Amino acid sequence: MKEEHPLSTLISETTSSEPAGSTASEELQRHWQGVVKRRSFLKGLGMAGATLSAGALLATKGAAQSSTRISKGDAALLKFAAWAEVVEADLWTQYAELGGVTGGNPAYILALQNLDGDMPQYIQDNTDDELSHAAFLNAYLISKGEEPVDLDAFRTLKGSQATGAKDLGRITNLTDLNVDLSWYTRFRSGQNPDLGAHFQGPFTIKNEPAIPLTDADTPPNQLQPVPPTTPQQSRMQAIANTAGFHFAYIEQGGASLYPTLALKATDEEVLRILISIGGVEIDHFGLWHDKAGNAVSLPLAGVVDPETGLTFPNLNNPPTELTQTNKILPEPCNFISKSLPVCSVIRPTLTVNGGAVATVKSFTADGLFKGQPPAFFTLAMKLAAAADSAKRGV
Repeated sequence: MKEEHPLSTLISETTSSEPAGSTASEELQRHWQGVVKRRSFLKGLGMAGATLSAGALLATKGAAQSSTRISKGDAALLKFAAWAEVVEADLWTQYAELGGVTGGNPAYILALQNLDGDMPQYIQDNTDDELSHAAFLNAYLISKGEEPVDLDAFRTLKGSQATGAKDLGRITNLTDLNVDLSWYTRFRSGQNPDLGAHFQGPFTIKNEPAIPLTDADTPPNQLQPVPPTTPQQSRMQAIANTAGFHFAYIEQGGASLYPTLALKATDEEVLRILISIGGVEIDHFGLWHDKAGNAVSLPLAGVVDPETGLTFPNLNNPPTELTQTNKILPEPCNFISKSLPVCSVIRPTLTVNGGAVATVKSFTADGLFKGQPPAFFTLAMKLAAAADSAKRGV
């Protein structure tokens, strides 16, 4: 039997018994506090595909609408941010089901812990963060009289069939990824894509799963020594290594997207939202950048996926400016103008390179939406084009 998304039920239940005499704003705050206190609840459920649906938010009784509306452009910025966060919440939920603190696939967890012993906790926390971002942005849109972003109709993709995965429809596909690694080189370089630079990753990840597919392919109770000694152990480690690089790829996208959106915001509160959430995305990227490097340094470097032939090289043999795995902080680069001194910054932050349309195109090339119908891409590009077209008002 297909499992229900539990947060929708939870939130509906919290709206049924409000004390008499409560103001609309007090009721909304009370509902909201019930929504955001989810970490222990989600962990108890094993992250059972929980995603806050727009339908549940719309059903909230007494949800006060602010008397101050936001501009069409600001609404477009927040709607695309909500789209991105719903997408991220969906993919991170899959990672947490299998590899988080309450994850249900022991061998996958062990393989992730070969990258860092705290990986399950980091995965769980990143998942909670994205769920909170999606919930907040949609609730804020509703409070301003705007329609939230609801992708429930596209929760149709099949995810992992391995031990630990929930029987839920997915928005994103993590079973066959082409992970763009150009960010690895970009942040070690003194050049900037916003000034015309182009980058290639240090190696290629193509058509590779980032989660276990089936128990036959990767037995859930096998050991995961370093280095792996059997083909199935190598396969699982390659999948975990791919996940490590995919984590960083996803979050560096958010690191560029949010400042790009924020530059277009008119309302000070909308600007506050975008830079505050964007700061967390940058924090996430720094974390995952560090962990990904452990897959391409000793003692883990050299793992080969026996199914796809993907090899994780030793990028410290020899170490260079563009490969050394412990150079995880952004190197100073050209910024604004090549005539100015180099400066350590997040890059890109121009719309053409890091904006909403660029994000949809990058996620699509990643293979994240394989299996989605044309209507999904039409909606995504409509929201993205509106966000990129927003103009900062006076």
